[in-house]
Amino acid sequence: MSAAAAGAVLVLSVVTVLSVVYLLLGDYLYRVYTGTRHSAAERLVYRLVGVRPDAEQSWAVYARALLAFSAVSVLAVYGMQRLQDRLVLGLGRPAVPAHVAWNTAVSFVTNTNWQAYSGESTMGHLVQMAGLAVQNFASAAVGMAVAVALVRGFARRQADTIGNFWVDLVRGTFRVLLPIAFVAALVLVAGGVVQNLASPHEVTTLTGGTQAITGGPVASQEAIKVLGTNGGGFYNANSAHPFENPAGWTNWLQIVLLLAIPVALPRTFGRMVGQVRQGHAILAVMAVIALVSVVLTNVFEVSGGATVPQAAGAALEGKEVRFGVPGSATFAAVTTLTSTGAADSAHDSFTPLGGMMTMLNMMLGEVAPGGAGSGLYGMLVLAVITVFVAGLMVGRTPEYLGKKIGSREIKLASLYFLVTPALVLAGTAAAMGNRAGLAAMLNGGPHGLSEILYAFTSAAANNGSAFAGISAGTPWWCVALGLCMAFGRFLPIVFILALAGSLARQAPVPVSAGTLPTHRPQFVGMVAGVTVVLVALTFLPALALAPLAEGLS
Repeated sequence: MSAAAAGAVLVLSVVTVLSVVYLLLGDYLYRVYTGTRHSAAERLVYRLVGVRPDAEQSWAVYARALLAFSAVSVLAVYGMQRLQDRLVLGLGRPAVPAHVAWNTAVSFVTNTNWQAYSGESTMGHLVQMAGLAVQNFASAAVGMAVAVALVRGFARRQADTIGNFWVDLVRGTFRVLLPIAFVAALVLVAGGVVQNLASPHEVTTLTGGTQAITGGPVASQEAIKVLGTNGGGFYNANSAHPFENPAGWTNWLQIVLLLAIPVALPRTFGRMVGQVRQGHAILAVMAVIALVSVVLTNVFEVSGGATVPQAAGAALEGKEVRFGVPGSATFAAVTTLTSTGAADSAHDSFTPLGGMMTMLNMMLGEVAPGGAGSGLYGMLVLAVITVFVAGLMVGRTPEYLGKKIGSREIKLASLYFLVTPALVLAGTAAAMGNRAGLAAMLNGGPHGLSEILYAFTSAAANNGSAFAGISAGTPWWCVALGLCMAFGRFLPIVFILALAGSLARQAPVPVSAGTLPTHRPQFVGMVAGVTVVLVALTFLPALALAPLAEGLS
């Protein structure tokens, strides 16, 4: 089978499975977030936290609860790392340096999971399990909660509340992430992923006499890493390591898990607003952008548009030979279309245009289908901007799902969209303007600029993947990227929750002959077009100086 055919089979099989996941998981998520009954375990958590689960919150209270939970989480993860040498299951590891501990704590709490260190040689088991793995669940549940809160804003009429953050957080964790991660971990263990508490210093002899370091709760972390669309691999090679991703079918499974929740949430959105076809439209926009990205990434990598790849017959540098170029290219596209950060190949070694696609996926806002929750609320913001633009074109007050998009709503949507470009471009400029920033570059010229541009794009978009050619473990980089991750996560969330509150307070607007239909192919094309145009206008100059310049050289 040719590389192109293998890539086509991989994509088609993933799409087939996701079509089933969309219906089943989407309906299940709808029941999770609209149900009124609380399980015994959930009621116990509410009592321990001191929360009344049946009391709903305004958007401001919801936001304060989310920010407080996240701030406490950062302090807890930071403290565990700084005290690692005094903790049980620390494996004799020294305390993590302050700048790395800060970067790591913010990274995992913001669902970025960027790693400025090697997991297997820096962190002990307790920090990995009770600190980082817990945040893999919690940060993903926070993103899902925000998405559901925004959907409630569209669905409710003249309401002052958008739900209860603690209920949404606990339900997302207990009813969605934990059960699926448990099953996925068992499947990965059956496929050869390590799951034990052996000391990483113990050495085992594998078939053929090869020596390999073992140990660590890898399978459970790998399951929630991909399910919650997080990065944060136990081994420094991430999903290219055979202990994290042993075979072609586990690679396929991880791709499916990366996409499962983000693909299912549009169905949940349609059910909650009472118009399932609106969910179909949002999913269609995601699918169009995603398929174009996956196809282009594969084309650029399979064709190997450079002298050395053409001479070798393929762009194999940095690829995982067990999965081939299509498997690596598809994984790279999916991991950057979602806010994942997992990687089974070195993006730094991609062809210039292939590497550009991974950056462009994140610059689009990771909305196709995006992270667990963040993809849906990002796409809904783009839908709001689209109906506003359409309204200006026909001289009519824009409406979306029976809600007027006035000055307050479009300001919040605009601020949401502008956060990532501001952080990426300002951070890249700051890094290029000082010695501490430039010292991290492995390469010079356009490719070196691509490394820095990718790092700040990944941090601001809360993706967590790296170009694998930048040394970002220095104090300057850890502090700068940590700030970028924090602002890139929580500023947009505050704007989203404010938008949800504004929409929930509105009275419904009756549909008229002038109302723009938002469930038809025309609207799907408009949203996709607005997404691409906005990103092109914002990032094209930077891309022209980095990957495009390298590709044309």
